[in-house]
Amino acid sequence: MVDPQHHAHWYPTAAYLYVLCLDTLALAWEYLRRHPDYRLDWLRRHRRPDAAHRWGLRLLEDPALDARDAQPAWLPGSDAVVQLHPDADPPADATPFSLWHIPGHKQLLHDGKGLALNAHSPGRCLRFALAPGLEDGMAVAYAQRGRGAPNVPDTPAPMARPRPPPVALLELHTLQALDATLAGASLRQVAEGLFGSDAVTADWHADGELRARVRRLVRRGTALMRGGYRRLAQIDSPGKGRFAGDAKRP
Repeated sequence: MVDPQHHAHWYPTAAYLYVLCLDTLALAWEYLRRHPDYRLDWLRRHRRPDAAHRWGLRLLEDPALDARDAQPAWLPGSDAVVQLHPDADPPADATPFSLWHIPGHKQLLHDGKGLALNAHSPGRCLRFALAPGLEDGMAVAYAQRGRGAPNVPDTPAPMARPRPPPVALLELHTLQALDATLAGASLRQVAEGLFGSDAVTADWHADGELRARVRRLVRRGTALMRGGYRRLAQIDSPGKGRFAGDAKRP
């Protein structure tokens, strides 16, 4: 049986409930921040100021911050980010840009290229890239990669629904299993932490489904940490080097 005190940082499933509210960019950060080499680059950031690009970031972010507090500056690519530009030829009834009318708790940062705005409210996160020259009160035009029309203000995250979908629960279990593995837990200990000691006592067999399920979670978490997060962030993987190889590992 797992000692909850000995594994306090990964054992309580309740500590991972915030994962159910995350969008894909936030999930990408959760996997990246666990990578040991990324954490090492963060510690050496003053000696390696260019290290961020190998991870798909413009700037390194503190891996101690989870997705609720972190503001990772991703390289462009995700269609979750809505670009806001001054409208060069606005109609008479154009809606003016107003920072304070965007709902939610706002985080404004300069990512080394331009201003980025994240607006968090229960069940959703809105992400914007602000074009140079855009000012409050200007007519605004929206642009979004990969879609015919921008999905601007209201795409709910999983927690906004009556019940979180299976994919959200999968991410929760994957991150918990990954943390347990990085802490040195065995597959059986991971299973006890995620599903309880009673379930393990009843169903833990060499060729059993529970053991196979835990193994898949660990492999999935490792693969996402070692480069698969780039797919979540919609960033092209490098064509060469150790990082590309890591992304293919099971």
